[in-house]
Amino acid sequence: MSNEENSRVLVISDMHIPYQHKDLVPFLKEVKRVYKPDRVICIGDEVDKHAMSFHDSDPDLPSAGDELEEAIEKLQPIYKLFPEVDLVDSNHGSMVYRKGKHHGIPRKYLRDYGEVLDAPVGWQWHNDLKITLSDGQRVYFHHGLASDGQKVAQRLGINFIQGHFHNSFEIKYTGTPDKLLWNMTIGCLIDDKALAFAYNKTTLGRPLIGLGIILDGQPMLIPMILDDTGRWIGELK
Repeated sequence: MSNEENSRVLVISDMHIPYQHKDLVPFLKEVKRVYKPDRVICIGDEVDKHAMSFHDSDPDLPSAGDELEEAIEKLQPIYKLFPEVDLVDSNHGSMVYRKGKHHGIPRKYLRDYGEVLDAPVGWQWHNDLKITLSDGQRVYFHHGLASDGQKVAQRLGINFIQGHFHNSFEIKYTGTPDKLLWNMTIGCLIDDKALAFAYNKTTLGRPLIGLGIILDGQPMLIPMILDDTGRWIGELK
């Protein structure tokens, strides 16, 4: 993809399907309608795999097989909405391969991840990703390197976007002797009330629901504003 096309880059992360926010699809549809992105990048944790976690899984949630089938079903409208997506590897995304390695299963025995999720051919996975924006800036995408993304941008000398940290939703700028750098952490798109996220009840920080977009080289956060019941209000602010 040429950098001339990277003028409106939509960045999503941490949907954790099938435990995504109930209004995820209409929210994404409205974002697409308003901003008309020319590229979509998902920086990980597109599905949850709660039942396969290295941590304790809740016995009241679906089995690994049932969770996968439900995730595939809930991915279908997103495949239709965004048939071409670049995705970045993540801790939940790589869980099957990490489990296989843990139990001594060679990777050749495991199916391709896109095949498992019945994903369109336009969904392509990367370990990490660097792109050139329409204004010539370079941006590095990683699922999550450090809670302070500003330090990552400073150390690497490149604009930086990450997810992973559900309770972080921010843009920071830092200057070097010859350029301005920015970093953006884009929160998550989960259903905070889902049993899979019961651990949130014991943490001080709350998940921040939203996504990011880069418009003509400028980063911007798009929050999903919720009402008192936790549902999206139905419009972008």
